[in-house]
Amino acid sequence: MSRVLCKSLIPSLLSSSSSISAQFRFKHFPTSSSSSSPRVSRMATEASSSSSSSASPSPSSAIDFLTLCHRLKTTKREGWVRRGVNNPESIADHMYRMGVMALIAADLPGVDRDKCVKMAIVHDIAEAIVGDITPADGVPKDEKSRRERAALEDMCKLLGGGSRAKEISDLWMEYEENSSLEAKVVKDFDKVEMILQALEYENEQGKDLEEFFQSTAGKFQTEVGKAWASEVASRRKKSN
Repeated sequence: MSRVLCKSLIPSLLSSSSSISAQFRFKHFPTSSSSSSPRVSRMATEASSSSSSSASPSPSSAIDFLTLCHRLKTTKREGWVRRGVNNPESIADHMYRMGVMALIAADLPGVDRDKCVKMAIVHDIAEAIVGDITPADGVPKDEKSRRERAALEDMCKLLGGGSRAKEISDLWMEYEENSSLEAKVVKDFDKVEMILQALEYENEQGKDLEEFFQSTAGKFQTEVGKAWASEVASRRKKSN
C-alpha cells in the first residue's frame, strides 16, 4: 500500500472514544448493503491486490489493520451500555479475558489450547466495523452474520490477504459455525466471561443483571464451561 494511500485511510479510521459507541449504533448499518464503509472496502481491495501472495502483511497493511482494530478498544459492549453500567467494558476487554481463559484452562482431550487462545482474540473482530449488535437491536441472526462476514472479508483484505488473513478468517468462521471442539469451548468462554462480568458489575455498582444469567442458562456445551459457569453462579448466590 502506498504512503499516500495509508495516510488517506488512517484518519478515517480514528475517532474519539466518546463518539465510537454512537457511531456504530444499528441504525447506521443498512440491511441491503455491505456494513463496511466504502473507503475501507476500497482500501482493503487495493491492499489485497498488492500483497495477497505474501505470507505475512506488509508494515503498511499491518498498521492499517491495527488502526482499524483500535475501534475494538474504544467501542463499549452494548448490553452494558443499555443497562446503564458505569464505565462499561470494551469489546477488546471482553476478548482479552476470553484469551486468558483459554490460556489457563486445563488441557482437554482433542482440544488445541493455542487455537482456542487465537479464536478468543478474533471471534468478535468484525465488530471493529459493524459494532456490537445485540438482540435488542432487532437485527435477524442471518443479517447480523451477513454484516459481520462482509466486515471480516474487508478486514482480511485490508491486512493484505495471505496466510495471516486466512488464519483469522478461518478461525472466525469456525467459531461462527460452531464447527469444532475449540469453537464450542470458546463459545462457552464467551458466555462465562459475560456472566462473570455481570457478577462484577452487580457487586461493584449494585446492578440487577439477572437477565444475563438467564440468557446463558442451559446453553453451555462443554464440561469446562459448565464448571466455570457453576462457580460464577455459586459466588453470585453467596454475594446476594
